[in-house]
Amino acid sequence: MKSPKKASPESVFVLCAHSDDQILGVGGTMARYSHEGKEVTIIVFSYGEKSHIWLKKRYIANIRIQESEEAGSVVGAKRVLFFNLEEGKFPEGFARKGIPQRLKKLFATYQPSKVFTHSPDDVHPDHKALSKLILEFCDGVKYTGDVYCFDIWNPLNIATRDKPKLVVNITRTFSTKLKALRVFKSQRWNAISFLIGAVCWRAVKNGFLHGCRFAEVFYKMR
Repeated sequence: MKSPKKASPESVFVLCAHSDDQILGVGGTMARYSHEGKEVTIIVFSYGEKSHIWLKKRYIANIRIQESEEAGSVVGAKRVLFFNLEEGKFPEGFARKGIPQRLKKLFATYQPSKVFTHSPDDVHPDHKALSKLILEFCDGVKYTGDVYCFDIWNPLNIATRDKPKLVVNITRTFSTKLKALRVFKSQRWNAISFLIGAVCWRAVKNGFLHGCRFAEVFYKMR
């Protein structure tokens, strides 16, 4: 008698513009999902080499890859992939580099139930551009899972404020998120140094509003 086939773990995709965005926006949730047995795939669309314009691109790209893989390991991600789009030119490079075809294969292979990406409200041009590209891609392939957006630089949630919310209690994994952020040593005096206070405040505020100590909140776009 054949033993019953083991069910595949639930798959979750996190699609972000730069190599620290996934932890800033979804770090606690990824750690919780991984702990629950979900399979988390992180796709970073650029190496973020312009964060250190005085260094050679290949050198800083290698550093960002190593940091992202280590941070992914901290939060329990199954894999971290890079698509090497040029910062500031996401729309131009998206089709030219065959990103839709590559994404389509990944979606077919891993069949994510949830996708997390940047908010359309984000003031960073790469974040805003990627949000638009991913939503258009999901519509184009008729993706039937849930698509959620996360905040990084958004001062206000205008486009998303009336959308349904997903609230994730990250009280047990918030320290893991902070540990993963500390991995990005190359960014310690750049974006992360400015954002770490906002990350902590947002987690505390969301937790207070939703009856726990720390929480991450996402808006359902699809």
